Amino acid sequence: MENNESGKTEALSPQEETAKAAILAECDKFAKAGITFVAAHSDGYGDSGTTEQVKCYGSEGYAWGYHEPVDHDVSYLQDHFDTLVPFGYENDCGGFGDVVLDVAARKVAVERNDCFEDYTTTTYEV
Repeated sequence: MENNESGKTEALSPQEETAKAAILAECDKFAKAGITFVAAHSDGYGDSGTTEQVKCYGSEGYAWGYHEPVDHDVSYLQDHFDTLVPFGYENDCGGFGDVVLDVAARKVAVERNDCFEDYTTTTYEV
């Protein structure tokens, strides 16, 4: 699999800049509450998809499905996280990914995984 760390090359839109700033503005509050990561997971295929509710984690790292979220209401940030979900992840074979705030680093990362169909051909004479 390809790991493209260069990511998005174009500048953030004004809406994305606003969303990022709103998310980062909450870092002090999250740190005081013992929250280390805040994340929203998206998944979809066949031209339909969904973004899950934003959840908080107190773990040393973030990996979707591996850590239990902590009880902390961050529903007020849902629209901001949704704004940062990459457009079109749900098209064709689909995709999945996460928008993750690393509270200590004060960084927001977007991970997008595109799914695709593959095949192999074998030809032989009988």
